[in-house]
Amino acid sequence: MALDFFAKTSGTWINATTVALGTTLGLFLKHRLPLRMQQIITQGVGLLTLFLGLTMAGSMAQVQVGSVDGVVLGLLTIVLGGVLGEWWRIEAGLHSVGNWLKNRFRGSGSFTEGFVAASLLFCVGPMTLLGSLNNGLTGDNTLLTLKAVMDGIAAIALSSSFGVGVGFSIVVILLYQGGISLVAGILAQALPDPANNPQILLVTGVGGLMILATGINLLELAQVRVASFLPALGLAPLIYQVVKFIG
Repeated sequence: MALDFFAKTSGTWINATTVALGTTLGLFLKHRLPLRMQQIITQGVGLLTLFLGLTMAGSMAQVQVGSVDGVVLGLLTIVLGGVLGEWWRIEAGLHSVGNWLKNRFRGSGSFTEGFVAASLLFCVGPMTLLGSLNNGLTGDNTLLTLKAVMDGIAAIALSSSFGVGVGFSIVVILLYQGGISLVAGILAQALPDPANNPQILLVTGVGGLMILATGINLLELAQVRVASFLPALGLAPLIYQVVKFIG
């Protein structure tokens, strides 16, 4: 039986709701928590983000194309993706969108930083991709529901530090996750087993590096232009196929 629109995208709507609730709670606590507590919450999320990034990045080790190791493929992908991202000025573009929203809705504080950090954190990763595929193909929203709970908790911490900009990441969630779910039927023909597909594993590993960089930014260890690496997610399957063809 064909799935209706809501059945295919139910996990995305749940995710958007938890982020909205988390952002609201974070804003409520913003002026009620001492600065040191806001910082420790953000640092806690940053540490967990580092762990998730490292865990995801390990997926590259499961990929092998002939004599070429998945880590080498990941290096090629992240570097080429970063170069393209800088050429296309993706980071600057996202900041421009965030600044426009800030001016349009009179956001205050670190609006843009919150919007960019939350958008990347909530939309880059295996749970987003595989969860959206599962939801769109079978109506099973288990993975996205679990992700929604995690995102809701993260939204509390992020919005208590960055402000309302975190909530506007809901737009990105709806467009990105919902879009993947809606086209999952087409993707399924090329990826019958997405959980074990080497191209998906490579995308997951590269996404893990980006999540790792997001954690570094949250901990203020450095300022990595994470958004510039976004093209790497699209390049990963292409580079895999090229190396497979050559090798």
